[in-house]
Amino acid sequence: MTKAELRKIYLEKRRAIPPDEHAELSRKIAARFFEAVHISPVKTVHCFISLKHAGEVETASLFRKLWKDFPNVRTFAPRIDERSGEIDAIAFGSESELIQNRRKIPEPVGGEAADPLEIDVVVVPLICFDELGFRVGYGKGFYDKFLSKCRPDCLKIGLSFFPPVERIDDANEYDIPLDLCIMPDRTYRSRRRFEQDAQDTQDTKVNC
Repeated sequence: MTKAELRKIYLEKRRAIPPDEHAELSRKIAARFFEAVHISPVKTVHCFISLKHAGEVETASLFRKLWKDFPNVRTFAPRIDERSGEIDAIAFGSESELIQNRRKIPEPVGGEAADPLEIDVVVVPLICFDELGFRVGYGKGFYDKFLSKCRPDCLKIGLSFFPPVERIDDANEYDIPLDLCIMPDRTYRSRRRFEQDAQDTQDTKVNC
């Protein structure tokens, strides 16, 4: 199916998740994130701030654990530059203020912008993903532009409530695949194709 078809289907599926279940699934994804990713050598993490109205995986607990347990890791969140139509990585901490932009997306107010080449890990929003590691986003291309400026070894991670579809038919050369996608009960890693890891906590961690 195409991105447009998948976007419609999976947005509806995501919004249909009951609030209590959504919170529990998000908690499991956050826990699995720290099981799958070896954070100790990481210096910088860029992570999206969840859109509640779109039913995205909640990322607040990721930020809280990073701030509490990994104080040496610098955390960043996206802010859209309306002039360029691109994302800036803005320093985001426990005391940072958020404000909604005209798209109703919460963004940091003020804060230092990082060079994308400084970023070690990017947690990318998605609606669904496929077995090749490509994802369906919201269709604006913000993250593909941002990821194209990051280092080749930057770890690109998606968070998903749902397993991958077989193929996104209209993925193209501008789409940058994920290295890792984390679900509540499993982790998919990019090899030649995305392959399902073992579902227990013995998964090999990714070193950044």
